[in-house]
Amino acid sequence: MKNATASAVMVCALAVCTSAYAGGHTHEMSEAGDTSDASSMNIADSANHRMSHGEVRKVDVAAGKLTIRHGPLENLGMDAMTMTFKVKDPAMLSQVKAGDKIDFVAEEVGGALTVVELHKQ
Repeated sequence: MKNATASAVMVCALAVCTSAYAGGHTHEMSEAGDTSDASSMNIADSANHRMSHGEVRKVDVAAGKLTIRHGPLENLGMDAMTMTFKVKDPAMLSQVKAGDKIDFVAEEVGGALTVVELHKQ
């Protein structure tokens, strides 16, 4: 009975996460499709809105990964937590060290959560 309850909870959580993730992409696509000046501003605002804040906890150069304690990742529909990300460009790893405060954008790339933009504060 415990396994059935746990499975039902996991299915519900996955459904909520999936719909939140899909909703975020629909919004970005509709803004990108409009070429007016106002939408250009919205796209820039959207890019800034996707930027998340965090603290580097670990830099793993050999694996090409960063462990980041971060706030909510609105563009991915994720709550605040500590997790490990791949990096789009290995040069990003040399820009930061454990303890650094950062602003970053994470996206799903090839099935893996990946830091695609990184700015040290």
